[in-house]
Amino acid sequence: MASVINNGIPLVNGMLVSWADIVVLIGGVPVTGITGVEYGDSQEVVNKYGAGRYPVGRAKGRITPSCKLILYQEEVQALAAQSPTGRLQDLPPVDIIVQYIPDSGQLVTDKIRNIHFSENARKWKEGDTGQEVELPGVPSHIEWGKAA
Repeated sequence: MASVINNGIPLVNGMLVSWADIVVLIGGVPVTGITGVEYGDSQEVVNKYGAGRYPVGRAKGRITPSCKLILYQEEVQALAAQSPTGRLQDLPPVDIIVQYIPDSGQLVTDKIRNIHFSENARKWKEGDTGQEVELPGVPSHIEWGKAA
């Protein structure tokens, strides 16, 4: 049964998507040692001028995608083991799939395509009980999903 919250938008069971509803796959393999994922794209949009003071139109330029994973060191080591040199930057391009599987059952899938990892670093300090490694990547593009 759908409920309605203060803004008038009906929600199934009143539940929104949470971290527990997200599944991330790297190269088709589900990753459990992940604590964060960030991705997006930006596009240059500029005003075009002609006669007068105001724009007569707009033009769109390049789309620049970005991606960053935050993984436990053990997951990073498993990835590095797939590299011929042990460097993450030497891995072949890989797709990252992010699936949102909320209680509502409305599956949404985003595909971050052809990622090359651009960094491979560790940051330890006294008292650490584990290592979360930030892995920035350079994707070719993002296929923004639609509800299935």
